[in-house]
Amino acid sequence: MPVTGLQAIALRKAFGKVQALDGLDLSVQAGTVCALLGPNGAGKTTAIRILTTLTKPDAGQAVVAGHDVTREPRQVRQKIGLAGQHAAVDDDLTGRENLFILGLMHHLGRSEARQRAEALLEKFALNDAGDRLVKTWSGGMRRRLDVVASLIVSPRVLFLDEPTTGLDPRSRAEIWAAIRALADTGTTILLTTQYLDEADQLASQIVIMDQGRAVAQGSPDELKDTLGRRIDVVVTDPADLAAAAAVIQRLTQNAPATDQDQRRLSTPVAATAITLPELVRQLDAAGIAAEDVTLRRPTLDEVFLDRTGARTGKGHAA
Repeated sequence: MPVTGLQAIALRKAFGKVQALDGLDLSVQAGTVCALLGPNGAGKTTAIRILTTLTKPDAGQAVVAGHDVTREPRQVRQKIGLAGQHAAVDDDLTGRENLFILGLMHHLGRSEARQRAEALLEKFALNDAGDRLVKTWSGGMRRRLDVVASLIVSPRVLFLDEPTTGLDPRSRAEIWAAIRALADTGTTILLTTQYLDEADQLASQIVIMDQGRAVAQGSPDELKDTLGRRIDVVVTDPADLAAAAAVIQRLTQNAPATDQDQRRLSTPVAATAITLPELVRQLDAAGIAAEDVTLRRPTLDEVFLDRTGARTGKGHAA
């Protein structure tokens, strides 16, 4: 039976009249990466604060690394790491000095703290920059150091709050590599992210929250499969969009979404409802020229929109 890295049962938390969590259930297997997604106000930050013992729930139970967060907060804190959105390191110290001081703060001896700092700098490819002041580092390197700093005591469960927000693609890739390396060593990782492609790439489990509850849980593929398949049609002439929509609705029994700028129509479809050759023939019979007709699996963006009704903008889940 899989070992659970963390579990929440019917968590509730209110701030005045605002119900931040409304019966949240969550279970993450040990040694996996779980992405927590949701629109603004869904309750993600409150959930993280409860799981890391920074806030007490009004009701429900949460167990992290085998310890109850309410009854055993000290034991939980000894076994977790937390990298928030804001830098936890001192820009006026070197990377090596930052890690050494953090080791001392976690009650490691001077020798052990020095050895731990060296090992982490080497493992995460920061050794060459280790003796430079952190304020001279690139954004990606500094964010990587934030993650490394949370590992000074080898946590069993690591919480990452939007670890790549504001970073360029290369820096994001560096953080992704660091997260994958940690998961490979058996660390349980729960991360929040604005980027749906990040969740798709990194997480073996995704939890979508809305209004304080988990409204969907599963692997990226499992969540996408809940929406079946989608048909996309791109017409040559924008004037044909309405006629093409009528053809698609007649064949699929669904009114397609229309993107006027991209000349694209899209709709979910049951696997056996229609074949692409049949759709192409029907469009041709109606005198509609199509540049592209595809049958595809839904994206994680579409799953997110379906479960929350939120607008993600350019692939973001706040």
